[in-house]
Amino acid sequence: MAIKFLTLFILTLVALVVLYLVAAFFLSRILVPKELSAQGDVEIYILSNGVHTDLVVPLKTEVFDWNSFISVADTKVPATEARYVAFGWGDKVFYLETPTWADLKVSTAFKAMFGLSSSAIHATFYQQLQENELCKKILLTKSQYSRLIRHIQQWFQLDAAGSTMPVKTDANYGTNDAFYEAKGSYNLFYTCNTWTNNGLKACGQKASWWTPFDTGILYHYRPAKKAAE
Repeated sequence: MAIKFLTLFILTLVALVVLYLVAAFFLSRILVPKELSAQGDVEIYILSNGVHTDLVVPLKTEVFDWNSFISVADTKVPATEARYVAFGWGDKVFYLETPTWADLKVSTAFKAMFGLSSSAIHATFYQQLQENELCKKILLTKSQYSRLIRHIQQWFQLDAAGSTMPVKTDANYGTNDAFYEAKGSYNLFYTCNTWTNNGLKACGQKASWWTPFDTGILYHYRPAKKAAE
C-alpha cells in the first residue's frame, strides 16, 4: 500500500511539473502587444543573467531622479559615476543566501516556490550597458516611463517616514549593488521574471501573457526573423 501511494505521489508530482512547464512555454508565447504611441526618448533596458531579469532605467532624467528614492551610498562602494540603475524583485532569502547555484539549499528553494518568505528588491548601479542577446534596449515616452516608475516604486516597502528600507547585509553580489525591503512574496506563479514582465505591461511594451522564466520575455525581443521561426 505504501509503495502504491508513493508511486502515485511521484507520478502526480511529475505530472504537475510537466503541466507547469507546458503552461509556461505556451502562455509565454502569447504576445501582449506594444501600445501605439509616439517614438519615445527615455532609454531603458531588459537585462537578464540567463535566469533572472532586471528592468534597467536611467538614474536621472527630467521625469525622475532615482537618487531621491534610493541612494548609491547604500552600496559597498558608492557608485557616484553611475548612469543607470537596474531593479529586480525576488525572494529575499534566495537573494541573500544563494549568490551562486552551488549555494542553493532545498529549504530555500521550497520556501521560495511556495511563497513562504519575504521579498527584496535588488538595485544594481551601472555606468553603461551593451546591447546583446541578454540585454535589450527599449525607448519609452515620458508618460510610459512615469508608469514604469510607479510600477517599480509600489513594490518597495517604506518606513513610517515614507523612505525605502535598505537591507543590512554583507551578501552583496558586488560593490555596486544594494538590497531593499520589498512587498509581496515570490512563488511559482509570480517570479522575478513575472515581475519584470508585468513592468513591461505597465509601460505599454511587448510582454508575455504570463511567464515565470526570462526566456518568455526575451522571446518577444528577438530579431523579427528569429521570432517568426
